Amino acid sequence: MTDIRTILRDAGVRLGDRLEAELLLAHALGVDRAWFFAHAEDRPDAAAVERFETLVARRVAGEPVAYILGRRDFWSLPLEVTPATLIPRPETELLVELALERLPRGGSVLDLGTGSGAIALALANERPDIEVVAVDASAAALAVARRNAERLGLARVAMRESDWYASLDDRRFDVIVSNPPYVEAGDPHLRQGDLRYEPASALASGIDGLDDMRRIADGARRHLRKDGWLLVEHGWNQGDAVRALFRQSGLSHAFTAQDLEARDRVTGAQAD
Repeated sequence: MTDIRTILRDAGVRLGDRLEAELLLAHALGVDRAWFFAHAEDRPDAAAVERFETLVARRVAGEPVAYILGRRDFWSLPLEVTPATLIPRPETELLVELALERLPRGGSVLDLGTGSGAIALALANERPDIEVVAVDASAAALAVARRNAERLGLARVAMRESDWYASLDDRRFDVIVSNPPYVEAGDPHLRQGDLRYEPASALASGIDGLDDMRRIADGARRHLRKDGWLLVEHGWNQGDAVRALFRQSGLSHAFTAQDLEARDRVTGAQAD
């Protein structure tokens, strides 16, 4: 039998990523990564090694680690993720930060295209005083979001199946947030890396990547309270176009915030 140290070293070389090797081995053994520090010389049994090798093979084939593990942390919250949902990414936390800055006490927020529920649950966890409504057109994604809400003790978040605003009638909110599809349909990145495994409907949006963004912008004024904010994540080269869409839809005070890599990431605008 081979010890933990050697197993991790060899798998790290095969995967080209030591962290991924640790995450997969921890999952196979049912431990956390900190366990390895005190058990580097332990020798897992054959069944555990076989489980680990199966996970490594899936990763080598290209399957995202988040789908292999069935979870991804976001805003310090452990979230279930499946191939029905987009994998939450750290850069989306900027959208949460900007929403928190603009939510009044006792206010309300709508999360459009909630997926795993990452944004809605992060906001609800930070602000017990607010009302949170999360919608998605995918029943499978909503099922994941509901399970996350229940497990995190955030079942007060209202989950609805809806094609953007379709099921909301004339409801209005203080803040609307969304991480919608914004990749150009012909972008070659859709056929590379983790994106190959994620739901296409959550990634691509027309020739210029802005088809869904237009629908969100067009319906915003009907669903925002006076002085309410619309905040959306988008691609690094779409800030100018999204601000223009927001202005054309009658919103004002449009701005774009950059992420930690100094790339345009989130654009917002206000309803007068």
